Amino acid sequence: MTDLADFARLADRSNGLCVVSTLRADNTIQSTLVNVGVLRHPGTGADVVGLVVFGTSRKLANLRARPRATIVAHAGWQWATVEGPVWIAGPDDPAPGVDAEGLRLLLREVFTAAGGTHDDWDEYDRVMLAERRTVLLVTPERVYSNG
Repeated sequence: MTDLADFARLADRSNGLCVVSTLRADNTIQSTLVNVGVLRHPGTGADVVGLVVFGTSRKLANLRARPRATIVAHAGWQWATVEGPVWIAGPDDPAPGVDAEGLRLLLREVFTAAGGTHDDWDEYDRVMLAERRTVLLVTPERVYSNG
């Protein structure tokens, strides 16, 4: 397994649950469990790994200062890793070409790419805005695995 499509299939087997790691200011690693999905970058059209984080999360603070991440998917004993730079778009992190409506739609796109569904999209949008949710897109520079 060496490409992003393989990573996506493995992540899907774990309902999109993956571990994302970022670098703290003291050069230690911070890792958390997140939901991810593979989708097209709105600016480049390239396939990327996307996730949504709270606007107050430590991961986001780390990535604002050091915008690189490692994401590991696993199912059973098989694992795959994606490493690369992170593009950030959120209410406190304006991104070129992404206005408020574009961000609202991108938050939905990442959520559904990660396997999410919702019965009330207006409520979803309201919560995302209230929590200052932010989109992180990781461009794969390295993809590797044990399979």
